[in-house]
Amino acid sequence: MSGLKGKTIFITGATRGIGREIALRCARDGANIVVTGKTNAPHPRLSGTVHSVAAEIEAAGGRALALQLDVRDADTVATAAKRAADSFGGIDALVNNASAISLAGTLETPVKRFDLMFAVNVRGTFLCSQACVPYLVKGSNPHILNLSPPLNMQARWFRDHVAYTMAKYGMSMCTLGMAAEFGPRGIAVNSLWPRTTIATAAIEVNFPDAILRASRKPAIMADAAYVILNRNSRSATGNFYIDEAVLREEGVTDFDQYAVTPGSGLYTDLFLD
Repeated sequence: MSGLKGKTIFITGATRGIGREIALRCARDGANIVVTGKTNAPHPRLSGTVHSVAAEIEAAGGRALALQLDVRDADTVATAAKRAADSFGGIDALVNNASAISLAGTLETPVKRFDLMFAVNVRGTFLCSQACVPYLVKGSNPHILNLSPPLNMQARWFRDHVAYTMAKYGMSMCTLGMAAEFGPRGIAVNSLWPRTTIATAAIEVNFPDAILRASRKPAIMADAAYVILNRNSRSATGNFYIDEAVLREEGVTDFDQYAVTPGSGLYTDLFLD
């Protein structure tokens, strides 16, 4: 791997969890990180702001641009992409990490929650990709990486939370279509999904504590994302990567280092057989 020193990585939802971990992993190479998220000031229940993560990035050896961003707003997204390119001389990678979740059935899903999931997951991924592509096409080994699952069309993945499944699959359909659309222009478009649940706020809120304890830390997703962003963008595109498989290909054998509870059983994530 050639490393990400001096490259500019635009990350959505980077104030905590997987987005923050990816930002810090890339920063250790000396990358320029565009930290975006809705949290601009300290939140009483959620850790991290765009400014606190920017400070962590610079302490880790990277350069940071902190931008409060609502990925649903087309004008704000376009402005953020331009500011990123103006600040660092371009954009080399986009990580579409921002996501909204609600694991509820059809009758239990309010219209506002339905609209939020589609606006953040599908619209946000599409808008950020659309805004960044004009800069990515001029970038060095350009990548779009969507944090979304492989397209598994079995009914059981729709039955209990059809709205959420459709919204996450919308992100994956962006991967499928944009990889074909932008592959000839040298931009890789891939998805990354965890084999196990990852210990984030989403798991803590939506699942029992036993599942949180049977999860892996966000660092495994960050390490896998780092590997993908270093792959040749002209050949490594249109893939639905699984974090553990990516790292095994790189020779990693110690996965206990990523476990919340080393030595214990692990809980398989959604959408994987």
